[in-house]
Amino acid sequence: MLSAHQLKGIFIPIITPFLPSGELDLASFERMVSQLLTHDIHGIVLNGTTGESPTVAWEEVRTLMESMGANMRRGFGQESVRGTSQRSVPIIIGVGTNDTRASVRRAEMAGNMGADAVLVVTPYYSRPSQEGIVAHYERIAQVGVPVIAYEIPARTGVRVDVDTMRRILDIDGVIGLKDSSGGTDLVSALTASGNNKPILCGEDRLFHAMLGQGASGGMLASAHVETDAFLDVYRLAAEGRYSESLSAFNCLLPLIELLFRESNPAPLKWLLAQQGVLASDTLRLPMMPITAGLQTDLGQLLAKGK
Repeated sequence: MLSAHQLKGIFIPIITPFLPSGELDLASFERMVSQLLTHDIHGIVLNGTTGESPTVAWEEVRTLMESMGANMRRGFGQESVRGTSQRSVPIIIGVGTNDTRASVRRAEMAGNMGADAVLVVTPYYSRPSQEGIVAHYERIAQVGVPVIAYEIPARTGVRVDVDTMRRILDIDGVIGLKDSSGGTDLVSALTASGNNKPILCGEDRLFHAMLGQGASGGMLASAHVETDAFLDVYRLAAEGRYSESLSAFNCLLPLIELLFRESNPAPLKWLLAQQGVLASDTLRLPMMPITAGLQTDLGQLLAKGK
């Protein structure tokens, strides 16, 4: 299982490929995972927001987990098409809901599937009190699978304050935080208060800024593309070479801005389909394909990289 000191580097919240019929596209999924494993990524997140978790059934999560496990076992130590060996990396499964009992059951099932940790979002829609949020995490942590808290108020409708987040990070079994709070205030405040648990940036556009404020890495959807460049940003910052890290990050900003111009993961799916990683950019409703204008802009960016 994943420990706090291992929660650093680049973790990729992977998309869920679908066939035009809307069913899982396991061939594309396996191709995507195989490609990602040729890079020195530090982990993979399954069933996150980027993976369209609201429309993916739990049995489908199980199917994807089995596929990924088989992929890692099959590829371990074998030479890939890029001439490098695939590796086995930690797998984190998103299990958070706005129902504590359902989240507990999902955490138990994720543990039984072999997850190295679970990602648990702040309970959404019902807008619970700060005490209720703490109790939610306490109960899930009792399952025994390492928990990564996930703060994303733009999607949940409730913001966890700094004192509450300190209490959550003090819970036994909570090993860290994915910070998608929309700014650097939370990571800065937690770092200044002496927090000793890792914080991963969940806002791609703020990746370098959060590294400078004490983040230990990032869970970054954009890192599906230009994976090595994101790894360089992290590596340079970890070595204290912040100016070089910033220069490397600035080269990635045009890509990040386009990938989040419309709702994630629609732009990312379109780009990966254009690159031949996915057979289709199909999404499940209510998500829709990207606009023609964004297709043009992404296509121009893609052409520049060839």
